[in-house]
Amino acid sequence: LQRHLFFGNTLSERFIQLLITAATPLPHPRDDNKMNCQVHQLPEFESATSHVREALQAILHTILFIRSPGQVAPYDVQCESFDTTYTRIATDNDPPPTLHQSRQHYNQQPTNLLKSDLDRKVDDSIETFLQTLSPIGPELMAGCLTLSFFERRAKNKLFGLVHQEEKVVWEQWVLRVVVNNTPRPMGGDEASIIERQRIQDTAEGMLKAVLFKVFDLAGSEIDHIPPVMYDFEIANTKKADDRDEVYSRVSTMPALLNLGS
Repeated sequence: LQRHLFFGNTLSERFIQLLITAATPLPHPRDDNKMNCQVHQLPEFESATSHVREALQAILHTILFIRSPGQVAPYDVQCESFDTTYTRIATDNDPPPTLHQSRQHYNQQPTNLLKSDLDRKVDDSIETFLQTLSPIGPELMAGCLTLSFFERRAKNKLFGLVHQEEKVVWEQWVLRVVVNNTPRPMGGDEASIIERQRIQDTAEGMLKAVLFKVFDLAGSEIDHIPPVMYDFEIANTKKADDRDEVYSRVSTMPALLNLGS
């Protein structure tokens, strides 16, 4: 188990506790009418466009691995843009590791031609999400990514003559994502190098903070998890906040000064 954990002792202990909690038999299913949806709000994550996809893959696959309905095999992925390793659900398309291969060599995302249905669903959802971001300022785009787990239930109407299927959402993970397109300093001088490292360290720290929060929330309460097979969906559930409203007001504000006159 320890070889799957690369965040230090603190997070390792939380992950072990989480696995023990997840292995505990689920309680008897509650009354369908009393099932409540648990909403987990994750810390905001901000990153450059070039790194945001890999960060979202790490976050989403970590949650999907923890909430997988049934037994799954773990598969470690070393991020290319961050000094972070996460665990996702292993698929048939993942190459098996060998003793002669380094972790950095074999723990990579599958190519487009070898993507599993799970990888394709996650990646397609990320691309759709990034295309629906809203501007909140100069070089800034934002949106709320929501991962929802739901159960499919048969619903009868008209004395059982009409059969319909409904989706009952029992858990949601909400992540506010800010994409910063501000040009990074590309010079070789000391100031540019320090600034690039600062930007990288900030994004990496925010990613680890989100993953820490995932582990904390995932094991806090499990009574709402249905003891049946369930599905998931990923969507952009953008919610207006103060920054969005301020930007909207500023962008529509008439010019106060006409410098050209």
